[in-house]
Amino acid sequence: MSISLHTDELTVTFSSERGSVHALGPVSIDIPAGQFVCLIGPSGCGKSTLARVFAGLQVPTTGTAYIGDEVVDGPSPRAGLMFQQANLMPWRTVQDNITLPLELAGAGRQIRQERAAQLLAMLNLGEFAESYPGALSGGMAQRAALGRLLAQGPQVLLLDEPFGALDAMTREKISTDLLRVWEREKQTVLMVTHDINEAVFLADRVLVMSPRPGLIAADITVTLPRPRTVDDQYDSAFTQLARQVRGAIRD
Repeated sequence: MSISLHTDELTVTFSSERGSVHALGPVSIDIPAGQFVCLIGPSGCGKSTLARVFAGLQVPTTGTAYIGDEVVDGPSPRAGLMFQQANLMPWRTVQDNITLPLELAGAGRQIRQERAAQLLAMLNLGEFAESYPGALSGGMAQRAALGRLLAQGPQVLLLDEPFGALDAMTREKISTDLLRVWEREKQTVLMVTHDINEAVFLADRVLVMSPRPGLIAADITVTLPRPRTVDDQYDSAFTQLARQVRGAIRD
């Protein structure tokens, strides 16, 4: 079951030898349970910082972040975070990488194997179950990392540019895989991206952030019907939405 996300006048300021840097906010957002939201904006505007706040890895300077009705005050099993790099353990097979969270949680072997089989099939990795990360392409490695994230059973997926290092064709394919998984699992998703087309293709809403300190400059509803295919990107409605998002971004 998914769960909502919320921030109330959230700000983050970093301190350094050169002084303070006001990185984010104030930001107040509401993301209903099960919604897929993409966060886009210029580099350094605080997108990743906001994701890390929800993950419990960054403490707000002022304001509050909530998962459901609970204040985020540290990492929570309800939220899983995925980065641009897969960070798979090279000495573990794909299956063993995916089931690592279950193993750490003390799940039995049968439970781990059943969940692995489900995720491997869902992510088209079945034939690579016994392969090691060194034998995987970038796209397959990210699928395995996504499987490891899903194995935790999080209600919230926090995705920090997870496909940013992939080539365009691979990125397109794994984005489609992500949509298929989300349509089945229905977690709440907050995804950081720099790619306008990716944001429009994936999201129910696109939140556009201003240059630092990051504020919400626009909240754009994506009205494209679901399920979506890559061919939707050539429709006039898609182009208009992408143009609207681009127009809201200030460098």
